[in-house]
This record gives sequence, structure tokens and C-alpha cells, in this order.
Amino acid sequence: MNRKLLLISNSTMAGEAYLAWPQKYIQDFLEAENVKKVTFVPYAGVGLSDESLNASYDVYTSRVSEVFNSFGIEIVSVHNSDDPVKLVNESEAIAVGGGNTFHLVSEMQKTGIMEAIKKVCQNGLPYMGWSAGSNVACPTLMTTNDMPIVEPPSFNCMGIIPFQINPHYLDANPEGHGGETRQQRIEEFLVVNRDMKVLGLREASMLFVDNDSMKLLGSRDARLFRFGKEPEEYKAGADLSFLL
Repeated sequence: MNRKLLLISNSTMAGEAYLAWPQKYIQDFLEAENVKKVTFVPYAGVGLSDESLNASYDVYTSRVSEVFNSFGIEIVSVHNSDDPVKLVNESEAIAVGGGNTFHLVSEMQKTGIMEAIKKVCQNGLPYMGWSAGSNVACPTLMTTNDMPIVEPPSFNCMGIIPFQINPHYLDANPEGHGGETRQQRIEEFLVVNRDMKVLGLREASMLFVDNDSMKLLGSRDARLFRFGKEPEEYKAGADLSFLL
């Protein structure tokens, strides 16, 4: 499959500016493809304004534009388009921001851009996403960490990668917390989805997919979960092409 993907666990590290830690990776990714304008999907960004969802999307788009404009990339958002599917089909690249995955999936499905983005990205259009934006590249949203604040028409996502990502993967529970660990939640998913693989993508890490090759980038290791097997750790820089 002809794929150019940058799937980022998180946008911001504590104490850093927005998108600061992955900025160089994003810049290099877009420069390599000679991209000058990126179509942005802001639908995961709820609660950024008290006025309305549309105002939240405006705030989100402005925030992302400020970062991308700093290295010469123009941002245009699907929420400002009268025909978002047409915008997607005419795009140089796609970026899908993080936030609430359920709301993101619901809006992507209702507007028709879920299928549109899938098609153009399967044909090599550069795609990047962070957090929820990485989740929607997977077959389903079922390994998100988010609360289901809306019910999307379907849990199905784009499936431009054949495995699941759990972004912001954490190894331990906070002290005094009696609930399940992240590992236990993923193992529950695997009990009923036994053929699926789940990659726990820790913060400060990302996946770079180039056609049928995939590499773990950033400064953190990743943890791979498969049903009936002990979790496996992969070092930053590892070749993970076998998951494709």
C-alpha cells in the first residue's frame, strides 16, 4: 500500500509549547513531500470555547496554524469548507488533531471525510495525526482512552494501518487508584478481538510509515500487546514494519 503517515502519540509535553516536541519531525515529514498547504481536521477539539463547537474549532485551527505557519505551512480547516469532501480530495496533506476520539469519529463519519481521507491516504497523500488523530488511522476507535461524549454512527475508523494504537500509553496506575491499569484495559480488548494487535505508544513517541515500512521515532519505547502473549517492548528507532 502506498502510505505516507506520521502517527504521533501526543501533541504537548508538560512544560513545553504546543506541538513543540514533534515539530521538527512534522516539518521534515512535510518538506520531504514538498507540502505547502495542509488540510486540518479539528473535530476532536471540543471545549476550547464556551461559545459553540464551531468557535472551539476556530480556536483549535488558530493554535495549529500558529505552529505550522512558523515553518511556512498554510493550514486550511475542513470546518470552514462548504464541501469538506472536495477539500480533502484536493489536499496536499491531511492533519487530524487530538482531543475526543468519539466526537472526532462521529463528525468525520457524518461529513463523509472519514472515507474520503482513507481513499486519498491509501493512494499516498501524506497524513499526520496526534492522539485521537492517530486513533482514527486504525481499524477502530476502541483503543482510545477517551470518554464517549457522543455516540458515533460506527466505531469503525480508516484502517490505513491494520493494528490498533493506544496513545498516551501509561505503565502504572496513580497511587491509591483502584481501577484497571491501561495494560488490563488493552488485554480486555484483546480477549474479544483476539486477532488484533495493539501498540501502546508512550508520550514523546510516534510512528513513521513509508509505504510498507514503519519505524518508531521519538525518545520512548513502545509496548506491543497480542492475545495470549506477554507484552513486548520495542526501543525507539525500532523497525516495526512487521505490524503492517
